[in-house]
Amino acid sequence: MDKQKLHVSLCDLIGADFVICDEAKMLSFINEPRKRYHKTASAIVLPNSVAQVQKIIRFANENKIAIIAQGGNTGLVGGQVPASGDEIILSLKKLNSIREINTGANYISVEAGLTLQETIEVAEQAGYIYPLSFASKGSAQIGGVLATNAGGAQVLAYGNARQTCLGVEAVLADGSLYSGLNSLKKDNTGYDLNNLLIGSEGTLAIITAANLKLFPKPIGYHCALVAIDSPTMAFALFQLIQKAAGKNLTAFELIPHFGLELQLKYKLLEIDPSAGFSPWYALVEISQFRESENDLLSNALEAAYAKELIKDATSIAQSESERENIWKFREQMSECQSFEGVSIKHDISVPIDKVPQLIESGIAVIAKINPNIRPCPFGHMGDGNIHFNFSQPIGMEGKDFMAMEKQINQAIYEIVNLLNGSISAEHGIGQLKKNLLASTKDQIALNMMKKIKQALDPNNILNPNKLFD
Repeated sequence: MDKQKLHVSLCDLIGADFVICDEAKMLSFINEPRKRYHKTASAIVLPNSVAQVQKIIRFANENKIAIIAQGGNTGLVGGQVPASGDEIILSLKKLNSIREINTGANYISVEAGLTLQETIEVAEQAGYIYPLSFASKGSAQIGGVLATNAGGAQVLAYGNARQTCLGVEAVLADGSLYSGLNSLKKDNTGYDLNNLLIGSEGTLAIITAANLKLFPKPIGYHCALVAIDSPTMAFALFQLIQKAAGKNLTAFELIPHFGLELQLKYKLLEIDPSAGFSPWYALVEISQFRESENDLLSNALEAAYAKELIKDATSIAQSESERENIWKFREQMSECQSFEGVSIKHDISVPIDKVPQLIESGIAVIAKINPNIRPCPFGHMGDGNIHFNFSQPIGMEGKDFMAMEKQINQAIYEIVNLLNGSISAEHGIGQLKKNLLASTKDQIALNMMKKIKQALDPNNILNPNKLFD
């Protein structure tokens, strides 16, 4: 169908106010954060009801037109933007209602276009927390969060998006509505369809609403930036604190000094959150639910110091503003590298006890490729997810550094494979890692995934050319 006819059909279907055909007005929808993909779309549609979503999907399925569901357009692997330029982007931003707040059964029911930040605030107003949190929470929408099974800093205690969701509502490829919005903690009535759709990157259905778990709100948070000598010491510290704090340990993040150096250099931090120089830092946060837990962090750090796992230079937040400054340091880790030129980035995971080996082996193997490449591994050590990034050497042109990307990727992914890890911990596959998935995923598992896709979307209209061909 040519674009003019398509535009007329879409306007007749849902109204001209809900359709964008002007390419200049599409820019915010087709320009993704890493600027790797540059295809336009046939049209943008912005339905304001589930019924409109169903109409659009039925029309697309009948005419075999590809549809990309899009949330806040914060994805980092190109899953939410066109691969061919012929697709319709279906933005869910207008489906942003709060359907229900149920503090008896501990859940909130929200539509897919509500942002993660708005969801967090709604939970807090109800006296609870929704624990998922990451740097793009102000823009990321719940539909995209679930479609990518997003993670963040508190996965250690609460799990990824999948573990914080009780059920979803979704429009299938034929336009029918899957009503999986239950609030049951136990339901053994066949296949777990909710969890099948969560993490499927919009290739199996378009999530329109979800029931999300509410968790008890801590009475306080105890946060510290701990100076440590190495990732090996960090893992030993993690084990000690986890034994001492149990489920109260909600975050354990590993950060190299290089990240602090950049943030201070470019004045991204008003105050240095550290208490002194260290090659590595661990951001440790313990949630307090009872008055008797007031000394959990300080006692654990004293024990770690006695075992010579940590240095004197430990910064313990004495106020909410100091805690926010420590977290700001962590959340700006990706941003700060952009000031030094281009970066080659990896979102990978390994068994938790293999994190030190991953980092040490990764730094060593990349140094053999070019000793001037600047490694910047950081992230969620408590759940084994490391963002293993490399900044371009000083004096090297960005394009020359990016020409080394394939070689660097191969070296890192070989280590990940040897350590029985994953090539994508929380960002998904999208376009960026589609070929890599094909070469690394167990072939039986890959075949199962393709058969599920074929069964639910026989015309391949839902986010084609993502995950696999």
